[in-house]
Amino acid sequence: MGKIEERIRILKIEPQKVSYEKEINNDLEGIQGEVEGLFECIYLDEDCILVCNEEGKLNGMELNRRVGNDIIAGPFFIVGDSNDGEFISLTDEQVEQYKKEFSEIQEFTGEEPEAQAWMEFREFEF
Repeated sequence: MGKIEERIRILKIEPQKVSYEKEINNDLEGIQGEVEGLFECIYLDEDCILVCNEEGKLNGMELNRRVGNDIIAGPFFIVGDSNDGEFISLTDEQVEQYKKEFSEIQEFTGEEPEAQAWMEFREFEF
């Protein structure tokens, strides 16, 4: 297990803005501050994680970028994955890769099916 980085280099992606590099505190407050609330992780390839607001659509946050078959609402960032559960700084190559991938500022009508907030309820029997 490596030493946890106190500050990490991320790529921040905000609605209607060009992505940019930033250094943040690698703690709960720093991470939640960047996504403006509770966060969830979406694992990407190349040992990177997309960190976004868990309730972005429910909270009516501005639609940001399409990622796979979904649309992320609100600000999010890309960070490195240490493979042992810790966030680590992005490498220069990773920054460039994701800057290209998220370079296009996307327009949404809000009518897209992926833009709709949804919840799944499951029943458990004990």
